[in-house]
Amino acid sequence: MSIFGIHEKALALKTHRMGVLAKNIANADTPNFKAKDVDFKKVLNAATTASLRSTHTEHFVREGQIKENGEYFSIPFNPSMDGNTVEISVEQAKYGKAAAEYQASLRFIESRVSGIRRALKGE
Repeated sequence: MSIFGIHEKALALKTHRMGVLAKNIANADTPNFKAKDVDFKKVLNAATTASLRSTHTEHFVREGQIKENGEYFSIPFNPSMDGNTVEISVEQAKYGKAAAEYQASLRFIESRVSGIRRALKGE
């Protein structure tokens, strides 16, 4: 087990989610682009515990089929006429929240490293 615990995996997953959200924002004007998001809880639970098994592929599906990496297609509140499902204000809000969560995880890891350094120095 890592000295950083679950935060190491969480930081990598949060980085992936921010990339997915940034791709959505970058493609806000691309016709027929389908916005995606990452189901953070599903991927993290699968990475840390034995996941619940279903008897059929359609069981436990949320907002479209969720891939192994946690990505799923977002369902827009107001789809555009050109088939694009990106809602820029929603994506920007998600990105801002994801960035704040990323910073919190990073601060936790930094404090853990700082504590280890102090322990090694005998402080």
